[in-house]
Amino acid sequence: MNRKTGKTTIKTVYAVTGLTAEQATPAQLAALVRDHWRVEVLHHIRDTTFAEDAFQLWTGNAPRAMATWRNLAVGALRLTGSTSIAAALRRNARDPRRSLALLGLT
Repeated sequence: MNRKTGKTTIKTVYAVTGLTAEQATPAQLAALVRDHWRVEVLHHIRDTTFAEDAFQLWTGNAPRAMATWRNLAVGALRLTGSTSIAAALRRNARDPRRSLALLGLT
């Protein structure tokens, strides 16, 4: 459903799987596709909002640690009901106490 217009659309998605028709029901396949896109949405947010693909630190545990911090930020902002992660980050950047309050550290 389009959140702006409220209209429902139907999309055809093609996927490749090694499962047979007996091994997976349509509902199970739909759940697998939804789970995949949940991960992709998070990667999209991290790349567009945090410019993760342009990040220059590639050694040791730094990339994984930074991804973890970014995931924490996105998750914490979603828990507060933020629909635009970028706008919420800008709002919190103006006052560091907001970020601490968001984490319950005030």
